Amino acid sequence: MLIMRDEDAAAVERRDAPFEQMLEAMGRYNAAMEEAGVLVDAQGLASPRESVVVDFSAEPPLVTDGPYGETKELFNGFWLIDVDSIDAAAGWAARAPLGPGTKLEIRRVHGEADLRR
Repeated sequence: MLIMRDEDAAAVERRDAPFEQMLEAMGRYNAAMEEAGVLVDAQGLASPRESVVVDFSAEPPLVTDGPYGETKELFNGFWLIDVDSIDAAAGWAARAPLGPGTKLEIRRVHGEADLRR
């Protein structure tokens, strides 16, 4: 999974950038992954102002409006890809049409074999 995280300034910059230009660049990136047969899913997330946080530190769990606590980076979307290695995932991540202040974290999604341990 490629997890997109923006620093606050990058999120503001992306919000103020020409939407059609960003949409075209993301479309080309997603199409390249589809053509290569590696794209499983990709989703963007709504604004953190629309989020709710469930905190399990209390009993019963406490539900509050989001985002959670102090944020320096926000999780804004993801790509789920099916590749053979972390190196292949990093190669696809490096091609993403993103700019300064944005990071893609690469995390392996557990499979059935992981659940049998």
